[in-house]
Amino acid sequence: MDEKSQILFMQIRILRIASTRLHKSLKETAILFRQYDVLAYIRTGYGIFHVEGDDAVFEDVRNYLITKGAVV
Repeated sequence: MDEKSQILFMQIRILRIASTRLHKSLKETAILFRQYDVLAYIRTGYGIFHVEGDDAVFEDVRNYLITKGAVV
């Protein structure tokens, strides 16, 4: 799998994890991710994120959202 596909796969996994842990629908979570440009954040951080587990990546994304002012 090439890097572009791996990034997309990670973005989808983190979106699903966030949906579950934030108690939001996938649609609500996708809107939140779009509003705060989370997919670009994951793409940019992929170099580090790909060696971390999904839990660590989710926590990083959650902290990013909080820093940006999102209510999570």
